[in-house]
Amino acid sequence: MPANTKDFKISSLNFPVFAPSLLFGIGEGSLLPIIPASAQSLGASLPTAGIITGLVMVGTLMADIPAARLINSIGERKAMLSAAALGSIGVLVSLVSTSLWMLGLGMFLLGASVSVFALARHSFLTEAVPYSHRARSLSILGGVFRAGHFFGPMIGALLITLFDVKAVYWNAVIFCALAALVLVFVKPDVMPNTPGTKPGATWIVAKRESKKLATLGVVSAIMGGLRTARIVGLPLWALHIGLSPAATALYMGIAGALDLALSYSSGQIMDRFGRRWSALPTLLGLSFTFSLLTLATDATTFLAVALVMSLANGVGSGIILVIGSDLAPKGEKNEFLASYRLLVDTGVAATPILISLIAAAFGLASAMFALTGAGIFGAAMAHRYLPRRAKASEQTLPISENM
Repeated sequence: MPANTKDFKISSLNFPVFAPSLLFGIGEGSLLPIIPASAQSLGASLPTAGIITGLVMVGTLMADIPAARLINSIGERKAMLSAAALGSIGVLVSLVSTSLWMLGLGMFLLGASVSVFALARHSFLTEAVPYSHRARSLSILGGVFRAGHFFGPMIGALLITLFDVKAVYWNAVIFCALAALVLVFVKPDVMPNTPGTKPGATWIVAKRESKKLATLGVVSAIMGGLRTARIVGLPLWALHIGLSPAATALYMGIAGALDLALSYSSGQIMDRFGRRWSALPTLLGLSFTFSLLTLATDATTFLAVALVMSLANGVGSGIILVIGSDLAPKGEKNEFLASYRLLVDTGVAATPILISLIAAAFGLASAMFALTGAGIFGAAMAHRYLPRRAKASEQTLPISENM
């Protein structure tokens, strides 16, 4: 590892990585929209329902660092398999829950499984895919994630219509279990364990690589936050201007389809022209569309802004994964990626809270403008620290000489 550039085919990743990722993503994606309703049915108030939903991200954050040690111990394939199985168990706990603490425990376990599953596949692709194919491979992975979270809620909505809410939980259990089953049949020589690293070195690596984390790591955290803000901000603005939930879901679904369609193109841009050509349009595009959203006053303008926002987001499919892989030092990738993902996940988790606080204090429009400012700041950092050359060797990606 990494694979020989001439012999490597991205299609070789279909069965060991992309298929289980899609199945796991559909299971997770189908469940997330109904967690607040499930919490309310157990007697939770609206704020408490929000806390229960947030336990998914809490589980992810708390598992980010231990995930590196687990992957070093058992390898990527077994870690992904174990995570998918844990996800099924977490959903089952939630399914049979008779109290809020049981529902919260199930969501926490699901979040932890997401962390391990995501780090394991990221680590494997970082090591196994040659630099020349890295962006396309990781962009496809980003597209697979989008597909799971696009089709999952649609399947969930259909199941609720035909049966009830519990059917969505069974759906999530089945899809997570299917992801594990696929990995059972992946032969070890198809997905060999990547070289292990020293146990307990995560914080040592993070300290040594702190300059990368404080620059491009922060850029990635801002991008992750903006993407989360898009998912949270669009429905809030739709509610603000009086759109019905059905219309909001339809327009966001249309925009999501455009986002999904651009996944592979993003990887082609990065592999051919360099990471800057994906990162900067995404950061600037998302930044300015949050400001444009404040001008949307009806269904037509809302859809137009949502489509432009998806265009900007789609151009950057996989960019956070790619930057993390590029920065990861040889022989210590798991430790670095654990810290990197913790930083990004913190940005993702903090964004909805910040939007709520700013909106409560100054209004929703002010929150949208604040997101624009954060995006411009991130774009300025990306412009300074991302290398300008279109292609580098398969060595650890240096940050710009302007640093």
